[in-house]
Amino acid sequence: MGFLDRFERGLEGAVNGVFARAFKGDVQPVEIAARLQKELDAEAKMVNRHKKLVPNEFIVGLSQHDYDRLTPYGKTLTGEIIPELRSHAKEAGYVFNGPIMLHFELDDALPTGRFTVASEAVAKVDSSVDNHSNSAINRADLVLEVNGLRHPLTPPGVVIGRGSDADLRVNDPGISRRHAEVQVSGSGLDMRYRIVDLGSTNGIKVDGDKVPHADLRPGTTITIGNTRILVLDAAGR
Repeated sequence: MGFLDRFERGLEGAVNGVFARAFKGDVQPVEIAARLQKELDAEAKMVNRHKKLVPNEFIVGLSQHDYDRLTPYGKTLTGEIIPELRSHAKEAGYVFNGPIMLHFELDDALPTGRFTVASEAVAKVDSSVDNHSNSAINRADLVLEVNGLRHPLTPPGVVIGRGSDADLRVNDPGISRRHAEVQVSGSGLDMRYRIVDLGSTNGIKVDGDKVPHADLRPGTTITIGNTRILVLDAAGR
């Protein structure tokens, strides 16, 4: 039994066939499931000879009509679609950065029966500083922001990596265990921020250029693995 057959049978069993009646002529849940599977295949990026990284966050855009009809069943839909995406990924040798997330959003520009899919590989991030406590962030002039988590830049700095000993841990297969270090030195107006590659496998990019090291300032974009990290002025948060 194929992916779509398994999904359709499981979904219909879960809601006693209500979708077939409620959505006739509109966006069908099985169409969304098929598009998400194709999204995995289209966006897969080679990590090594045996694994490919795929998106784990999906946003499905729906017309007002389809949004009103589908969202009451959102929990059932995600509960059926996500396990099938995991199964397809396992069979294809795909890996996810973090948990699979599926969101439905209203798009007034879409006609009934049409939908869009946007996706992104979002890595799970852990920091040695509690993201919900602002005391350390308030004391810093600059912060690193990665996937919604902010880490203050204070002396002597922060090690970024995938390993458990990193200060800012990013679950990205393209990131080394100790990938890079942001060094913070000086005081007051003489504070200096500098990122240094720690001999990582894939290197670092700063504002799109691959470099062994670089000075940082507000607005700088750092790319390591498949993850973007922003340098922000903490006072402007």
